[in-house]
Amino acid sequence: MPIYALTMLAAGIGIPLLAALNAALGLRLGTPVAAATILFCVALLATASLWLATGAQGLARLPGTPKHLFLAGLLVAFYVLSITFIAPRFGVGNAVFFVLLGQLISAAAIDHFGLFGARISPLSVTRATGIAVMALGVWITQRA
Repeated sequence: MPIYALTMLAAGIGIPLLAALNAALGLRLGTPVAAATILFCVALLATASLWLATGAQGLARLPGTPKHLFLAGLLVAFYVLSITFIAPRFGVGNAVFFVLLGQLISAAAIDHFGLFGARISPLSVTRATGIAVMALGVWITQRA
């Protein structure tokens, strides 16, 4: 389990870096859409390379996959486009604060109801209080 925690910590560190780097690229190019497109091209090359290096399995199962699962691609596109456009205008910290707040709310709902096959973890008063404390902590860090 520590490797999972460390991996997700690294992913969490990467989110504001992604926001700052892609926002800067969007400003330099003059359009956040071009910056997002370039980001996705780089991401496609990286993930396709890893997929091929690990045996390129799973493609045969694609036709039977429920179509709603592909909405994740639209969500990542929405995130990247919105953070690339908004971060330079609103601040990376402020933008990421609202992303984190949204993640806390969404994760609690997904866990509570076991959505999309997630392990069920009911939203108790203790969990809700912990989420509220986390949200408050993130808000405190962004106060001017």
